[in-house]
Amino acid sequence: MAVYTELGKPLLKEIADDYGLGRVTSASGIPQGSVNTNYLLETAKGKFLLRVDEVKSENELKRELDLLVFLRRHSFPCPHPLQDRMGRFHRSLNHRCVSLFKFQEGRVLQPARLKFSQLETIGRALGNLHVIGKGYKKGIDNRFSFERIADLYLNVRSRLPSYFRKICRTLDDEVEYLTRYLESKLPKGVIHGDIFSDNLLFRGERLTAMLDFEAACRGKFIFDIATAVNALCFIDGSYSLDRFRCLLQGYESARTLSLAEWDAFPNELRFSSLRFTITRLHDFYLRPTDKHARVDKDFREFFDRLRVLRREREGGMEPLLMAMATGYDYRKYQKVKATERRQA
Repeated sequence: MAVYTELGKPLLKEIADDYGLGRVTSASGIPQGSVNTNYLLETAKGKFLLRVDEVKSENELKRELDLLVFLRRHSFPCPHPLQDRMGRFHRSLNHRCVSLFKFQEGRVLQPARLKFSQLETIGRALGNLHVIGKGYKKGIDNRFSFERIADLYLNVRSRLPSYFRKICRTLDDEVEYLTRYLESKLPKGVIHGDIFSDNLLFRGERLTAMLDFEAACRGKFIFDIATAVNALCFIDGSYSLDRFRCLLQGYESARTLSLAEWDAFPNELRFSSLRFTITRLHDFYLRPTDKHARVDKDFREFFDRLRVLRREREGGMEPLLMAMATGYDYRKYQKVKATERRQA
């Protein structure tokens, strides 16, 4: 259960009073998630989500909340942070920050249960996020850049059990490969950084909310898309070409990928797989927490994807590469570039 900070009834009552929520009728820890503590509050004014940030500093949280307020102003379906009676979006608690959000209705669907139409909707929402985010001029540091992931791996590697030797050889080789071939000069802007099915709420065909902007930052758009493909289009040990096409069709209805992004796509898929393999190894083996509270997100899920992408095992990589090679529409790209020149 991902509840790292226990909140007692007196504190919950104090928070409810600060936000004018009325009497708290129920407060329960939410088991999903592996980074922060979340409580579902049921009060006289309705349902709310209370979050305790376990990792971010106060300044990092302020930047996240500021981005969410910006996106809400542009009608993007994201978490809705609330202000207390003093106009604050967060408060301090034992060197951690507490914030409150409106509870958002909707269902989380497992990746295999997402219909093609819903995948297209997710792709369109991600494209809209990237387009809207161009208007957000404040910088947000990328905690999961390749350089930081490579450094994190060095820290993790030296402390893994000896039976990880074969896995480490693969990860060593991948870090060396990406150091040489990962492209940095690609379109950047606000990215979500963590597009998984449990961060997406649906009511029927409608996406009601894209949740968990914990990893949101300024980064490469193609990395965000690659993470969505890895999370939503890898089913039963193989990449689904049909799901990939639906997701990308939705995305390109909002924003067209450049030729450079199509070319970089395979390596971004590899980096996304490496990133989640390493951070999951770190969180499980090196993060000090009670073993009964720790959430075990299996690193092997993304290590398996990485092996497919490295062509070390079967898993639909060749059709995916062909789709990327032929997915670039030259005439559409020329039209976009002509529009950009006129606007310059």
